[in-house]
Amino acid sequence: MEQQNTPQIMSVKDWVITILLTAIPLVGIILLFVWAFGNDGNKIRQNWAKGNLIAVAIFLALYLLILIFFFGFFATAAATGGNYY
Repeated sequence: MEQQNTPQIMSVKDWVITILLTAIPLVGIILLFVWAFGNDGNKIRQNWAKGNLIAVAIFLALYLLILIFFFGFFATAAATGGNYY
């Protein structure tokens, strides 16, 4: 009989450590890439890291779009001296 490949269950302590490590600005992003595309064998953390990277990419794209919009708005206002009429 074949042994099934069951994912390793992470304890509450493991999740707390994982979340605290990802809260460190540069280390967190690096660890997300390591966990998402590495070969540590924990599929639950791997899928969680991939989901977080997708969410970060979406929020970064939205942030850049809003930043470009407001930069264009204020650049236009500065160029026209604030006169819109």
